[in-house]
Amino acid sequence: MTASSLSSEVLDAHPFIDELCLAAAHDFTLLATLHNKELDARTAAEIRALQFPMSLGLHLKQDRATEIQEMLLQDIQGWPRDLPETLLQELAADYASIYLNNYCSASPQESFWIDEDHLAWQEPMFQVRKLYQRFDLAVENWRERADDHLVTQLQFIAYLLSLENAPEHLETIATFLDEHLLRWLNSFATRVASRCETPFYGGLALLTDFYTETFRDLLAAVLDQPRPTQEQIDARMKPERIEAVPVKFIPGAEASW
Repeated sequence: MTASSLSSEVLDAHPFIDELCLAAAHDFTLLATLHNKELDARTAAEIRALQFPMSLGLHLKQDRATEIQEMLLQDIQGWPRDLPETLLQELAADYASIYLNNYCSASPQESFWIDEDHLAWQEPMFQVRKLYQRFDLAVENWRERADDHLVTQLQFIAYLLSLENAPEHLETIATFLDEHLLRWLNSFATRVASRCETPFYGGLALLTDFYTETFRDLLAAVLDQPRPTQEQIDARMKPERIEAVPVKFIPGAEASW
């Protein structure tokens, strides 16, 4: 199925697909923003006024997802209108423990979760970098914010969804989610929720996971393509094994004594 035929078929079957893409682009952008840096007073006031996360364009119906949304809403609405410095410092410290100093042992980089030795800046980073380059995109400084970082991956999805021809890229987004973000997001979110100190960042991690999984299910329905199994994805992403070729001894090719 080509990109142009995909766009035509999707638009015919789902006349509101453009609105869906824009709504999801807004949601992914907001999630990326909240993961991007510690919460400040201005952003806190904005999401409080929006009644986040109930303001998300994509509604989550799973019981657990609904519980997380309600917990986050109550936490945010319970903040004073003028956040005291003590609360801002508490949120900043929790953010640092998750995203900066790895105190929670929950790296926001895909490589950490995929690499056998849990090392960052490994093969997944170069894989997503190659994909970004197809769209003339590049991270500003990969040493500070790697290509396979959670924020970068969320921003990439939001970017594709915000394009005028977004329906043409839905299959690319689905594949990207299968081969990258959704291979590790649940592990990240679960560990953050169990080890962080604030309800906000624990809830945000779990909400991001549920939202992304729900969006991937929606893509499967829109594209009329069932989601691949975990086994199929693992087999697809398994590195090719290079067979060692035995070297025959050639008389005179090596020194002998």
